[in-house]
Amino acid sequence: MSIELHVWPTPNGYKVSIALEEMGLAYIVHPVNIGAGDQFKPDFLKIAPNNRMPAIVDPDGPGGKPISLFESGAILIYLAEKTGQFRPADSAEWYSHVQWLMWQMGGVGPMFGQAGHFILYAAEKVPYGIERYRNEAKRLLKVADTRLGETQYLGSDTYGIADMASFPWIRNAPKYDIDLASFPNVRRWLDTINARPAVTRGLALLADKVRPAGKPMSEEERANLYGRKP
Repeated sequence: MSIELHVWPTPNGYKVSIALEEMGLAYIVHPVNIGAGDQFKPDFLKIAPNNRMPAIVDPDGPGGKPISLFESGAILIYLAEKTGQFRPADSAEWYSHVQWLMWQMGGVGPMFGQAGHFILYAAEKVPYGIERYRNEAKRLLKVADTRLGETQYLGSDTYGIADMASFPWIRNAPKYDIDLASFPNVRRWLDTINARPAVTRGLALLADKVRPAGKPMSEEERANLYGRKP
């Protein structure tokens, strides 16, 4: 039975589409247009009460019973454990992958997201916000570059869910005027992952819905993404 993927083509959405492709799982895409406010619809909130995508519904969950999950990190752990893929048998190695997944969830996602907001999408330029989050993105890239000088991938020398989670965000660094030449290990890692066929397929998610570069947001989109009150 196919997994139902509720998603929009953003870095967080790509994490799960890449994982599903890497694991060879059948899935059906249900678009959640976050600019149109689909994330606030009652049916979506039943499976994603934090009104954020992605979310999944697996009709063949634990014990053969349906399960719904929100939060991309939780979904990646679930899929790895469901399939036994990208889930190292060695516990120490597995927890290394998990800790770097948490690093992405708690650091890269929020900080790169704020950098993107202030640099690309904010209605007015706020120099403090731009400098604050670009510098934090650079700090995180330095952390990753140091790590990737020690191992091939973030969790270990084996590609895993921490890489699937971090890649869609880190590849956006040039959009924030960050020169990746300063982070050669990150650049090597990005090129290696970008060459994976499953990653190419995962990044094709809802390609016709991707916002064209430079296209401004409407006031409705801005309100739904950044200003809508509960």
